[in-house]
Amino acid sequence: MDPLFGWLAGLLAAALLLLWLICFPEAREALQRQLARRTRHVMERTKRTLHRSGDALRSGAHQAHGNATDLGARLRRHWALLLALALILLLPPALIVGLRRHVMLDGYDMAQQADQDTTALVASLLKGEQLVPPPALPPEVFVTREVEMIRPDLGFASRNWDKLDADFRQRLLVVFKIMKERYGYDMALIEGYRSPERQAMLAAQGSSVTNAGAYQSYHQYGLAADCAFYRDGKLVISEKDPWAMRGYRLYGEVAAAAGLVWGGSWKMMDLGHVELHKPGKGPRWRQ
Repeated sequence: MDPLFGWLAGLLAAALLLLWLICFPEAREALQRQLARRTRHVMERTKRTLHRSGDALRSGAHQAHGNATDLGARLRRHWALLLALALILLLPPALIVGLRRHVMLDGYDMAQQADQDTTALVASLLKGEQLVPPPALPPEVFVTREVEMIRPDLGFASRNWDKLDADFRQRLLVVFKIMKERYGYDMALIEGYRSPERQAMLAAQGSSVTNAGAYQSYHQYGLAADCAFYRDGKLVISEKDPWAMRGYRLYGEVAAAAGLVWGGSWKMMDLGHVELHKPGKGPRWRQ
C-alpha cells in the first residue's frame, strides 16, 4: 500500500478532529492547556539538546527537505484524490450553511421578535375599534422659544384631526397609542393639514424648510403629519436630546408597521414627519 494513502487517512482524521474541537469549546480549551504544557516541556528539552546535537539537527533538516520534495511529487501525482477529499470535507459544512435560511445573534433575534410583535399589535388595532384623537394641547406649548428656534411658524399650523384623511388619521392614532403604552412616549400632533398658501410660504423660505411647493406635499391632501414628543408640559423636538432620538427611532419603526412613510428614512431627514401614500390621492395623482 502506498504510504501516501496512509498520510491522506491521517489528514482526514485531523480534519474530523478539528471539526470536533470547533463544536465542543470545553474540549478545545482542555487541548489548549495540554498543548501549552507540552510546548513548554519540548522547548526546555530543545534548549538542552541544541548545545550537543547541532550536526544531527542539520542532518535531519536535509532529510526533511528531501522528504518534503518527495511528498510534493506524490501530491502532484494524486491531485484528483486530494480534490475529492477536499470536497468530502467541505460538503457537510456547505450544506449546513446553505440549507439554513439565516444566521443571527441572540440579541438580534430578540429585536426582530419585538418588531414582529409590534407589527401584529398594529394590525390588530387597525382592525379594532376606531380610536379618537387626544385632547388638544394649550396653544402656548407650540410657541415657546425652544420650539420657535426649530419651527418658527408653528403657531399658525393646523392641528385639526378632522382635516386629516380618515384612514391616515386612524393609523396615526394607532402609532400614538403604541408609543405611549409600549414605550412611554407621549406624542403631539404639531401640524397636520397644510393649505397650499402655507406650503408655498414655507417653500419660499428655502430647501432647509421644505422642497415641496403648493400641492406637492401630502399635507395638502390630509395624508401627512408632523409630530413631536410631549414631556413635562413641553414639546421636545430637538435632535440633540438622546431621549428624543430614541423616540424618533421607535416612532419610525411603529409608523412603518402601520403602513406609513417616515421622513427619517429620507436623504433630507424629517424625523417627526409621516405620510400615507394612497392610490388615487396625493401629489402624484393630481392632474
